[in-house]
Amino acid sequence: MENHGGRSSGSGRRTQAQRDAITVEIGYALCSAVFAAALVFGAVAGPAFAFGLSGGTRHTLVTSGITVASVVFVVRVVSVLVRFGRDVGAQPSQPGRTSPDS
Repeated sequence: MENHGGRSSGSGRRTQAQRDAITVEIGYALCSAVFAAALVFGAVAGPAFAFGLSGGTRHTLVTSGITVASVVFVVRVVSVLVRFGRDVGAQPSQPGRTSPDS
């Protein structure tokens, strides 16, 4: 296994705990992105079905909903994973301590 971004221990290999944390974070990113995208799609395209709008208007709202939901999905996944990548090295140096001066 290769070292990604210099965030692993000095040996260049990730521990099982690190691999598990990455797996959980990817799962969280995907699930929360699906939820956010579904909410956005419902908010944009929902009125087309709730109010029985005409074919052209319905098509426009559904297409817009798909487009915006897709963007929200990608932005959510990227933001969660980037934040996780930044927080990997932000752990306290000693167990039980929250900051270096405590």
